[in-house]
Amino acid sequence: MRRIYLDHAATTPAHPEVAEAVLRYLTGAFGNPSTAYSFGQEAKRALEEAREKVAALIGAAPEEVFFTSGGTESDNWALRGAAYAHAQKGRHIITSSIEHHAILDVCRLLEADGFRITYLPVDGYGLVDPDEVRRAITPETILISVMHANNEIGTIEPIAEIAGVAREAGVCFHTDAVQTVGHLPVDVNELGVDLLSIAAHKLYGPKGVGALYIRNGTRMPPLIVGGAQERGMRAGTENVAGIVGFGKAAEIAGREMPAVIPRLRQLRDRLIEGLTQNIPGVHLNGHPERRLPQNVNVTVEGVEGEAVVMALDQEGIAVSTGSACGTGGAEPSHVILALGIPPEQARGAVRLTLGRHTTAEDIERVLEVFPRIIGRLRTVAGRRSARECTGCG
Repeated sequence: MRRIYLDHAATTPAHPEVAEAVLRYLTGAFGNPSTAYSFGQEAKRALEEAREKVAALIGAAPEEVFFTSGGTESDNWALRGAAYAHAQKGRHIITSSIEHHAILDVCRLLEADGFRITYLPVDGYGLVDPDEVRRAITPETILISVMHANNEIGTIEPIAEIAGVAREAGVCFHTDAVQTVGHLPVDVNELGVDLLSIAAHKLYGPKGVGALYIRNGTRMPPLIVGGAQERGMRAGTENVAGIVGFGKAAEIAGREMPAVIPRLRQLRDRLIEGLTQNIPGVHLNGHPERRLPQNVNVTVEGVEGEAVVMALDQEGIAVSTGSACGTGGAEPSHVILALGIPPEQARGAVRLTLGRHTTAEDIERVLEVFPRIIGRLRTVAGRRSARECTGCG
């Protein structure tokens, strides 16, 4: 049985060129980049070359890129760092109701420390209204954080417009771009952001490495002290192999995006059409046009999303119900609920995210299997409901 992986929003397989680059710096070129002799200086040069490649992918200067352990760390640093750096001005932060938990959980910690958080609503497509952002700003507002594209429903937010609102008010602006960097053209200057988070493993790089873009002149305290690494902003011996892999993944993404994006959009649209038009009670979540080229998220009436995931897995098809970081919770996704979808329907959400290896044959296989699985699950659910109602009245 051919296995089909459609959960690229959770993680991606390392590109073969990335794996080769990582291996070299785990074995032969293993030096500590903080040392002065040749082993260390070779590692140092590789680290800085990787920084240049990541910076080039997002239109930044190399000195504005700081390596971290991943997107979650970058989000934590951005919010906590900016909050405390500007706390003397005020203690009000604005974010959206559909952010990743790496943002929302930090906001809850900041609330416990006396900060006030405004959680902006979204419309039925998951879009944040820039005018809502403008109305939410007060003289105490010090930070706005809105994700570039949602990790569950794929909706792409109007970040340039929101950043313009923040800039007019003199407020620091951060965006979580974990789902967009490497999948869409991203330029920090065109977006107008001050802070931007990236994770390597979302763009065919290694796990455990990411970056925070910090625009020159933006006030940010160090994340970790105790050494001069990352120009004193994040102490500790660098993950050289991971960073080199990240740089290689960024280089490949910049090279391949022009061909990959239209191909994935075509496959995505075929999958959306097949699921929503051929299976009754299947509805697309997120914006029909302003969405990531590889993202499909649907709610399926009459079934639990987890049951769909398990049934598809038995057919060799890997999908998810939403964020990998939220898997295991019994409650429906906060993102799906924020769209105004009732809880009983929200529990039927399923996310399918395509990748560079996804083929037209893979999509047709899913469209062949999906209706059969939904029909079986609905039959089982109907029988269970009938048993539970036996004797009612």
